Amino acid sequence: MAIYLTFKELWRSRGRYFTFSLVIALITVLVLFIAGLGEGLATANKEFLEKLDAQLLVFQADVDLSTITSRVPASRFNDIARVPGVAETGPLGLSNATVVYPVTGDDIDVSLIGVEAGRPGEPRLLDGRGLRSERGLEIVLDEDVALQTGVGVGDTVVLKTIQGNEDRFFELTVVGLTDGQQYFFLPSVFLPYQTWDRIRPQQAAAGQAEGFANVVALQLEDPAAWQEMIAVIESRVDGVEVADIVTAYEAGPGYSAQQSTVNTQKAFTLLIGVLVIGGFFQIQTLQKVPQIGMLKAIGAPNRTVGWAIVIQIVAVTVFGVLLGMLVTLALSLGFPPTIPIILSGQALLIAVAALLANGPLGGLVAVRLALRVEPLTALGLNG
Repeated sequence: MAIYLTFKELWRSRGRYFTFSLVIALITVLVLFIAGLGEGLATANKEFLEKLDAQLLVFQADVDLSTITSRVPASRFNDIARVPGVAETGPLGLSNATVVYPVTGDDIDVSLIGVEAGRPGEPRLLDGRGLRSERGLEIVLDEDVALQTGVGVGDTVVLKTIQGNEDRFFELTVVGLTDGQQYFFLPSVFLPYQTWDRIRPQQAAAGQAEGFANVVALQLEDPAAWQEMIAVIESRVDGVEVADIVTAYEAGPGYSAQQSTVNTQKAFTLLIGVLVIGGFFQIQTLQKVPQIGMLKAIGAPNRTVGWAIVIQIVAVTVFGVLLGMLVTLALSLGFPPTIPIILSGQALLIAVAALLANGPLGGLVAVRLALRVEPLTALGLNG
């Protein structure tokens, strides 16, 4: 009976309920875009670190886990590798550069990442081969760079860096392509570590006397024991601080503040959704007080009346959310790759679940109002 009453009314007042479904769809689009923006901004900050084939990162001590500020001297590399429980080490050099590509006429800023072939930090390949030479002028490109420039395996690109007070240009051959590896909102370019040390931005072209890595990536013999290994490494190697991957990227500049801002916006949007849905169904219920009174007068129990309103709220909410999802997906197909919105992952599922819960939560007031209707009062017969 409750289902019959629900869909009978929905069909009779289909124009009104469809219009309100559009309102729910617009709220859904807004929430999903905020969720996608949060996921996209997080990915743009952490994608490279998140995809590292390592369990721990070694930083210079007292730099607040800043990958750019950290300087782990080469003299520490062997000390780290000799710690019991460390299976493999990979020094990583991190800086910025510019890809100069005449065909498009646009320079592209990139994260310049130095890695050692076969060591932790080397990216997974989509096409071509990996790095082989320790000093060779060869690179592996992030697919985002390839898409923006049209460069493929075998092509030559020009990298520009600033050394001293001069712009320096280096021609490098693309030997491979990797998947998305953004770091600090920039797509990444991978090259041999020693080549990176030679062409990276620096105060003077000659570089410093002793080599360094910004961080050292570690693979452990027992990956599950990473918490114990942090204390072991810090006790055996002077002047370093060790962190797991998640802690490392969450300590990045602005990451926590950025995610807190996005999550606050999403929470307020969901709250607005609850208030809008609650207000609409409360008004609908007030307009139906005589009909509800008649149902109760002819013997309809509160249970039937309550379930009819709940099913109505759920149906309208589900339709509106599904419509909003379709609109969001359609709009996302037209976004250029430079817009940091990612409509996938756990964040999107949580957003959809929260939207679906919005309807029943907002409609609780309407259900309570319907259950309190007195038949005689509603029909004007209590006098």
